[in-house]
Amino acid sequence: MSHSTVPRSSAEASTPVKTPVASADATGTQKERGSGKLSLRHRFRRDRALILMTLPAIVLVLVFNYLPILGNVVAFQDYDPYISDNGIVSILNSPFVGMENFQRIFEDSAFWNAVENTLVLFFVQLVLFFPIPILLALLINSVVRPRVRAVAQAVLYLPHFFSWVLVIAVFQQMFGGAGMLSQLLRQNGYDGLNIMTNPDTFPFLLTAQSVWKDAGWGIIVFLAALASVPQDHYEAAAMDGAGRWRRMWHVTLPALRPVIALLLVLRVGDALTVGFEQILLQRDGVGPGAGEVLDTFVWWNGVRNQDFGYAAAAGLIKGVVSIGLVLAANKVAHLMGEQGVYKK
Repeated sequence: MSHSTVPRSSAEASTPVKTPVASADATGTQKERGSGKLSLRHRFRRDRALILMTLPAIVLVLVFNYLPILGNVVAFQDYDPYISDNGIVSILNSPFVGMENFQRIFEDSAFWNAVENTLVLFFVQLVLFFPIPILLALLINSVVRPRVRAVAQAVLYLPHFFSWVLVIAVFQQMFGGAGMLSQLLRQNGYDGLNIMTNPDTFPFLLTAQSVWKDAGWGIIVFLAALASVPQDHYEAAAMDGAGRWRRMWHVTLPALRPVIALLLVLRVGDALTVGFEQILLQRDGVGPGAGEVLDTFVWWNGVRNQDFGYAAAAGLIKGVVSIGLVLAANKVAHLMGEQGVYKK
């Protein structure tokens, strides 16, 4: 069967056929979307509302957290704030002494005593304080009645809103030389105790105060992690014959493991910061030999003794060591299969 061909006119034959072509911008966008990536400009246009919302917070962080880092230059100076009324001019006019302040610190026995007290207090709190919020979260999570659970949470949260002055006053009334415990012992023919001024028990006293004040607040994160565990996991474990302890060991604790690893990394990074206000209020009661930590050492030398360069050098050493502890702890978390603060 023959096919007839319709002849085209010369005008039509000479006219090129126009094919719709996407613009370069649209083509680039399509390629980026096809590859799963968006350019920085397109991401900015997409997320501009969120960026504008977070911009004030970013500015505050830059002004109050990163801009003051430039002031660490006083650690290498014999800084005198009274050279000029303007603090910046005082920094520019203070003589540069190089590593002299750091040399003085490493030769100062009071600095090493503060380091020792800080590390002892950190290890005591890590062993005695860190597990308590986890145990409290498990205990509250096992309560069946919602009303009882809410009351328990409120009672445990309440001390967090007390100031350290009030917390220490309460402990003074209970464990001081004229406190309830000493009076009870004297009424029964024993010698009274003054735990508040005992250097040997001072780390345990500080840990007990921290537990009473902040343990209830610390369980919030763990309760949130427990709330994300599907109830089907508990039901499946119960159908397999697992009791309450087995369900806690094989279902609950694995769900808390990433959160525990994250908080442990942060706690290790904060090892050299063990509570400034709490210890400063009780430092004179036990003496600097037991009550001096790095934070109070920096405050005493910088604010009280006006040796700003020396105190800044001590604070800079503390910051560098803390960064190293965070990186080391996060590396250990990665080796254990956890994400830690950031991914690999």
